Amino acid sequence: MSELINPNPIVHERKSTIRIKSDHRNEALVAEGREPIDALEIFDHIRDINDPEHPYTLEQLNVVSEDQIEVDDDRGRVSVQFTPTVAHCSMATLIGLSLRVKLMRCLPPRFKIDIKLSPGSHSSEAAVNKQLADKERVAAALENPNLLSMVNRCLSPPQESVNEQQQQQQQRNVGEAATAS
Repeated sequence: MSELINPNPIVHERKSTIRIKSDHRNEALVAEGREPIDALEIFDHIRDINDPEHPYTLEQLNVVSEDQIEVDDDRGRVSVQFTPTVAHCSMATLIGLSLRVKLMRCLPPRFKIDIKLSPGSHSSEAAVNKQLADKERVAAALENPNLLSMVNRCLSPPQESVNEQQQQQQQRNVGEAATAS
């Protein structure tokens, strides 16, 4: 990408999350062998998705937040709204697709997933929401190797983790080389 859509995004700190003790209904579901899914769990799944343009996560850019997530565990519905950093963001569809794919991969198949832009957050809100809600368009997009590669890049571990893993591997290689000598 030669020119950034938003060259100076506001970066927020990662928020700590605290799980509130479950109620009796949740305890009954756990006893049946099914742990209920709530907004915090969904947020934990999507908070570390990488922004396609910047080396930050969607949480750090305040694109996703726990209060933009609704879960109806009994009916198997998850609704996520997201807010791009600028109203003319050309990456909004890719971000929405990344959110959908991440949740499709980690939630039980009984869940229907709705991904939408926050109302008033994008200049092409209706068109982007229509694309994200169209199952055939989503399936076609995921058959495109280039687009799937971009989604997988967004879903890969944050760059810091990758750099740490590379550094650890280099240290092991140095250690192995020293022991071999």
